[in-house]
Amino acid sequence: MTFPSTFPRCLSGAALAAACMLLTPTAQAQKYRTAAGLRLGAGSYGVTVQQKILDKVTLEGLGIVGTREVSGTVLAERHFGILGPSLNYYLGAGGHLGNHKDDGAFGGFDGIVGAEYKVAFVPVVLSFDFKPSVEFNSADWARFPTAFSVRYVFVKEKKTGLFDGILGGGKDKSDKKDKPKKKEKTTERRGLFDF
Repeated sequence: MTFPSTFPRCLSGAALAAACMLLTPTAQAQKYRTAAGLRLGAGSYGVTVQQKILDKVTLEGLGIVGTREVSGTVLAERHFGILGPSLNYYLGAGGHLGNHKDDGAFGGFDGIVGAEYKVAFVPVVLSFDFKPSVEFNSADWARFPTAFSVRYVFVKEKKTGLFDGILGGGKDKSDKKDKPKKKEKTTERRGLFDF
């Protein structure tokens, strides 16, 4: 298989763009902690589960079924806000294992670049991604699939909006009630049987 002469330049440009995106300062990303749903790609479908583990980092697990294979993938993804936490893009990497009906067991490494949107007023996240992979023990040495995912938000992120502190969302008022009050010292003497 031969590639056009622009292929190496394209890869180095993509690597440079990915490095720049990782090093740029980021806004608040993501409006959820846990989300799960369906993933649809060309010739494959499956399930996707995302769990936020750090401020802007999630782990995503994919279970994918194709026409002649099944696979499982785990990806670590870093999210970057675009105009707030409802719309963001993400970059990540991970690995996969699977079984092909003709070739048997296979594995490989994955990268992912995608964009997601948390739909307003409903607990749904829509995303589109490009997930290239390098294969070992497979007839294909590399794959370049794209997919569309719809996830339901099971655990929301705490509110971090601009007006939370002004409109009462910042520090919870119940924190003041929960703190033990200091005992006031009394100046009168108590007797032995006074309670």
